Amino acid sequence: MSEIAHLAATIFKRAGKARRFVVAIAGPPGAGKSTLSARLHGLLPEGAAEIVPMDGFHYDDTVLEQRGLRARKGAPESFDFAGFETLLKRIRAAEPDIAIPVFDRSMELSRAAASIIAADTKFILVEGNYLLLDEEPWSRLAPLFDFSIFVEVPRAELERRLLERWHEHGRSDEDARAWIASNDMPNIDRVLARRRPADLVIGDHA
Repeated sequence: MSEIAHLAATIFKRAGKARRFVVAIAGPPGAGKSTLSARLHGLLPEGAAEIVPMDGFHYDDTVLEQRGLRARKGAPESFDFAGFETLLKRIRAAEPDIAIPVFDRSMELSRAAASIIAADTKFILVEGNYLLLDEEPWSRLAPLFDFSIFVEVPRAELERRLLERWHEHGRSDEDARAWIASNDMPNIDRVLARRRPADLVIGDHA
């Protein structure tokens, strides 16, 4: 059995007969959280799982400009934490037809109500950089997860992937390297230095 299949089986077994099982998939930018979430989604029972990306709660660039945070987009302070926390509480309460926002990287915008979680969806795969961040207010998320996974990737590899990502999104090499040094790497270091222990730490799945 592959590691990813074993992980899906572990989640399925841990959930048991629970009506809802919320899994945190955390890790620094570029670790492969979205890829892992998508692969797990494909291995869990069809129609029983949904992915909830934390990135849907990015503040819009206009708001970031107003708050002086444009140069720190992607830092914990650049997210609507209260909105994200409220969504997770609604998910835990198994409310019917919960709409979730999804971040569209091609437009650098969050699309509101881009996906729906039905009341009978059992497995919720929440993915994001700061799900295990041991700082207020993020530490308040701990009781909202039933199981947590941290994706661990060497720092140099994260930097390489982010450079590739920004090139694909049209940034020049100079601009991409400057952004990574001033923004992405500080976010990576914060994730790595200030995280709560995860139930499971796994390697590269990007």
